[in-house]
Parts: sequence; structure tokens; C-alpha cells
Amino acid sequence: MDGATFLWFAAGLVLLVAGAELLVRGASRLAGAFGISPLVIGLTVVAYGTSTPELAVAVQAGFDGRADLAVGNVVGSNVFNILFILGTCAAIAPLVVQAQVVRREVPIMIGASLLAALLGIDGRYGMLDGALLTAGIAFYSVSSIVQSRRESKAVQEEYAHEFGAPAAGHGGGLAVQVALIAVGLVLLILGARWLVHSAVTVAQALGVSEVVIGLTIVAAGTSLPEVAASLVATLRGERDIAIGNVIGSNIYNVLAILGIASLVTPGGLSVAPSIQTFDGPVMIAVALACLPLFFTGRRVARWEGLLFLAYYFAYAAYLVLDAVGHDALPAYSAVMLEFTMPLTAITIAVVTFRELRAHRGGGGGPDPASRA
Repeated sequence: MDGATFLWFAAGLVLLVAGAELLVRGASRLAGAFGISPLVIGLTVVAYGTSTPELAVAVQAGFDGRADLAVGNVVGSNVFNILFILGTCAAIAPLVVQAQVVRREVPIMIGASLLAALLGIDGRYGMLDGALLTAGIAFYSVSSIVQSRRESKAVQEEYAHEFGAPAAGHGGGLAVQVALIAVGLVLLILGARWLVHSAVTVAQALGVSEVVIGLTIVAAGTSLPEVAASLVATLRGERDIAIGNVIGSNIYNVLAILGIASLVTPGGLSVAPSIQTFDGPVMIAVALACLPLFFTGRRVARWEGLLFLAYYFAYAAYLVLDAVGHDALPAYSAVMLEFTMPLTAITIAVVTFRELRAHRGGGGGPDPASRA
């Protein structure tokens, strides 16, 4: 493996991120020009647009017969989005959740993850599975638009500030927005091709499976648009947007990306045994960790964000130890399974119960801003 492989990989990432940025910008302004509300744009166009790198990579990998890379990228991206992105955002500033639609998305994300695990239990996502998943994203999109009309004025204003009409002279005409979309799509296709081919070369040179490469460096790389969008929203104080982008992208990853890739890939996508027995359950567990958002409607505190980050690095360490067959893997796994994870589960359960009790018994409980 020479330096050219890493250059192609880096170039593929750059094109994917640039393509996603152009696609989101053009599609958002085009939607705004047709009178679509900023809240709908944020919940659909932007959340889906930031996941277009994952879609491009999954479709390209499917065409190339690299199903392990395609499925690993989806699962790895979902784990990365929650543990790393949401964890980083919460560590910067505790994330208060006001939007009802964001809290509604958490159980939908969990349901989508469980559905994906159920459909993949036979070791393959076929055309029927793909059609069911794709129908799910269509239903979810329509329901998000309907639900957005019931949001509070504060949430509407937050999204309007971020995704409202651009200032005069900065948006360009419709032709410009269509051109941005077209260029973005071209960059996504080209970037996906470079990234997939170089990722396969890296996996072969390092002697690790394509599943591991998809779960780690490809998943993190294709999630860069979500990283940027969520961090910027957090720093601006637009925390509903930060959370909504992550949760919405995860739903899109499972329903749309797995669905579309299964439909267009000849013979469907095979599911590696490690995805079925370990990484898929991790994705479900990570989704379940967001349940306190749904139950309490409060916030993700800084300590919870730091805990999410710690778990992401612990998960990545496990993948590396497993890939190289390190002697420390059994002891590491025992510590994680028998001590760390149960302790964390108990802690989250106690905190959730306390928040629910305070919320029901004290007129809504303590101010969310007081919980750090």
C-alpha cells in the first residue's frame, strides 16, 4: 500500500463532503423558493442531504460487490453519529430538547434499527426488504412534515433563523440552485468511487475485513457533514437542530440508504455475521441510550455527552483489537460486558427515573438549564 492510496481516500472524502455541502445548499434554497417552511427544510432536506455521502458510498459499494463495506458504513455511521457527534455537542453545551418532532424521532430511530436487525436476520437485505425500508422513509418524511405544523413558535423561529430565505443577492436564481445540486451529485458520485476503491485497498493491505473499514474510517469520514452541521448548530445555540440532524440522519441511514442500496444492488446486500451478532446490537443499544430524550423531554447533560464519547472510543478500540487479533481482547471484552456497560445502564435508568418523577410530581420538574 503506497501513499497514493491514502491520497485517493482523502480526495474521495473531500469530494463527498464538498458534494454534500453543494447539494444541501442548492436543495435548501430551491425548497425555500417554492415556499417550503424552514422547519421542513431542516428536518428533511438538510438532515437527508448530510447523509448523501453514506448513500453514495453504499450504492457504489453495492455495485462493486462490496456489501460488507456498504452495510458496515451504515451501522458505523449510526454509532458514530450518536456517540461521537451527539456526545461532542453535549460536552460543548448541554442539549436542551424543545421540539416535539425531535422527541418523536427517537422511538422511530429505535424502531428502524430493530426493523433493520429483523430483516437482516437471514443474512441478506433483498429487494423486498429494500422496498419495505424505502417505503418506511417515505412514510417518515410525510409524517415529519405533518408534525412540523404543530411545533411551537420558538422552534419554528429557531429553524427559520438557520434555514430561512437567504439575504437578497446571495441566493442566486433557480438555475444556480439546480446547478449546485447537479455539481454536488457529480462530486458525490466521483468521491464515492474513489473512497470505496481506496478503502478496499487499505483493508487488503492491513489484513482487516471490509466490515471493520466500513465501521471505522469510512463511517467517520462520510459522517463529516453531520459533524459540521451539528457542531455549528450547537455553537449557535440551535440545539434542537443539532439533535434533530443527528437523529434524522440515523433514520435516513437505516431506511433510505439500506433500502435504496438493497434495491439497486444485484442480488441484494449480504450481512456479515459480525454485524448480526455484535455491531448491529451495538447500533440498537446506542439508539436505546437516547430514550431519556423521549421520556423526559429534557436535555443531554455534559456528563452524558462525555460518557457517549468514552463509549465511542471504547467501541473503536474493540474493533481494532478484534481486527488484529490482540491477546488483550478477551479481558477487554469482559470488562466492558460485565462491569462498564451494566454500570452505565443502571446510571442512565436511575437518572431517567428521577427526571420522570420530578417531571410528573413537580409541575414539570426542575429547569432543564439547571441540569449539567
